[in-house]
Amino acid sequence: MKISSSILVLLVAILHIYFLVLEMFLWNHPIGYKTFATTPEFAAASASLAMNQGLYNGFLAAGLIFGLVKNNLSFKVFFLSCIIVAGIFGALTAKLSILFIQASPALLALILVLLAEKHTSENGPH
Repeated sequence: MKISSSILVLLVAILHIYFLVLEMFLWNHPIGYKTFATTPEFAAASASLAMNQGLYNGFLAAGLIFGLVKNNLSFKVFFLSCIIVAGIFGALTAKLSILFIQASPALLALILVLLAEKHTSENGPH
């Protein structure tokens, strides 16, 4: 279970690196327009906001990767929880799909992380 939880945490981190690339580097390109259903005019006017969002997604990914590398439960739980809250907020204030794209994978990863930790504490490290 520990391997499964680590793989899912890594996938969530990769997803947020993808968000970083989309928001920081592809916002003003056709793939950005298509992904976020924007126009070139809107993208140009909101580019600095998108870059800021992308940077935050990078911080979330970095925190998850640090948690994996250091095998730090607190980091994994904290950053997954931040992603879940952000996903819920985004679903309520922007687009419902954010709940499924962002919050759901993080919630599943958090559940697996906590189950793996419980299993390890009950059975000892293997």
